[in-house]
Amino acid sequence: MDNAIYATLTRQAGLRREMQVIANNIANASTDGFQKEGLVFSEYVQRMDDSDLSLSMAHAEGRMIDRAQGQLTRTNGTFDLAIEGDGYFMVEAPNGPELTRAGHFTPNADGELIASDGARLLDIGGAPVFVPPDAMSVGVAADGTLSADGRAITQIGIYMPGDVNEMRRSAGVRFSVDGVVQPLEGARVVQGFIESSNVDPVTEVARMIEVQRAYEQSAKFISNEHDRILSAIDILGR
Repeated sequence: MDNAIYATLTRQAGLRREMQVIANNIANASTDGFQKEGLVFSEYVQRMDDSDLSLSMAHAEGRMIDRAQGQLTRTNGTFDLAIEGDGYFMVEAPNGPELTRAGHFTPNADGELIASDGARLLDIGGAPVFVPPDAMSVGVAADGTLSADGRAITQIGIYMPGDVNEMRRSAGVRFSVDGVVQPLEGARVVQGFIESSNVDPVTEVARMIEVQRAYEQSAKFISNEHDRILSAIDILGR
């Protein structure tokens, strides 16, 4: 098969993956704490055996998480929290600790702050964040210190992976990390706010149109190359 066709076929595979990523971004444009993704492409070149020729293919190397901050929306909810700048909340998920920017929490029957699926919010020491059930007022300072009736109880942990490229989306607004995760110094927490998705639907739709056009052009190129090869075979066979 022609090198150009190989390259085009692999490009089409990458474009299909990119279309899936864009569609997922658009679907989560209204999901609080969602961080959009993009694909990172690289060129793969392999030398052919006993030849000076090489085979070149475009390769979708991996997904890149866009960590730009989404808009902070005021809710005035006591347990609605947002992070200004870098950092992630850490929650205790079934498969281990995970990071998230989604900051809507509620106390469970034991007074532990939990996400909508029951995952417990963790403090700076990795323990569940506890709020006394009989507390009349609860405040969260900018450094994450949680106080009940004016008395400091714990400090909500804001974490950052040592290498952001090791973050893997586990589900929805959650990320697992293959490497080291440490508390982030100087992180700022805002109480009574929720961070919206950082997806711009208009930009994503425009990108989707570009990807669709590129895919159609690739399909047309392959069809033309197929016709050219058949024509050449027909001429040589006469």
